[in-house]
Amino acid sequence: MTQQSSTPAPNSPVTVIGLGPMGLALAETLMKNGHPTTVWNRTPGKARNLVAGGARLAASVADAVAASPLTVVCLKDYATLYEVFGSAAGAAAAGRALVNLNSGTPKEAHAAASWAAARGVAYLDGAIMVPPPLVGEPGAAFLYSGPREVFAAHRDTLARLGDPRHLGSDPGLAVLHNAALLGLMYATMNGFLHAAALVGSAGVPAAEFAELAVNRFLPTVVDATLVAQAPDLDAGHYPGGLGTMEMNLNALEHIALTCEEQGVHAGQPLLMRDIAAQAIRDGHGASNYLAVFEVFKKEAAPGAR
Repeated sequence: MTQQSSTPAPNSPVTVIGLGPMGLALAETLMKNGHPTTVWNRTPGKARNLVAGGARLAASVADAVAASPLTVVCLKDYATLYEVFGSAAGAAAAGRALVNLNSGTPKEAHAAASWAAARGVAYLDGAIMVPPPLVGEPGAAFLYSGPREVFAAHRDTLARLGDPRHLGSDPGLAVLHNAALLGLMYATMNGFLHAAALVGSAGVPAAEFAELAVNRFLPTVVDATLVAQAPDLDAGHYPGGLGTMEMNLNALEHIALTCEEQGVHAGQPLLMRDIAAQAIRDGHGASNYLAVFEVFKKEAAPGAR
């Protein structure tokens, strides 16, 4: 496989393929930072404002990847990547670097890395952990995985887009972290939305509840606890001195009952209750609530999906 180990000159040319809301934000940020930018999209009209601002619209994907040492791809999924690149573009990309920022699974990322290697393309898989308006802003998290030398060669350019974090040489790590962090986001959002619905059943405004829940409760009871106790997850150490799984199951049962009394959807607390009950069946009744980590680490029973 051809690898790029030398660092490109400052403000080196960059190509962006895929001009949805995120792709547009990537291209605009690169242009704002002085990078000569070539763009391509299956619907050329989406590049109109970029071209007016100085970007070059490539006639084809092959033309686009040939224009720059680095191509940033922001498409729907891996299948679209293969469809868009085809044989001609794949050949044109030989000896160049490709950073793929679509979403998918670790297995798909490994397959894409092999696809790139077979074509002599230096490949990084990546994930964007901010919405389009925050691209280029301080602290915007961009995750990358794949050969460290490829990341190092293009780190300065990638840093224009946001804070670049290289997670390791395994190409599947970026999309794995993406799935984990988005799962955390959805679980957190659902937790807040469910809690707001529960107190809302008594006429409490969501805005009033948010001040207590988000500004007061979560930072001190949840955030600080998780950071302090995360090493216990790695050690499998769940001391129950301040509260056992049995006690937490009792609380979860009361939450579910309260939802039923108030006429609020009880599916989420019932699921949490069932997970705690499984932890107790697995022998963690005297452990603290973090022992549900051991339940999550196990594959779901057949037919549970």
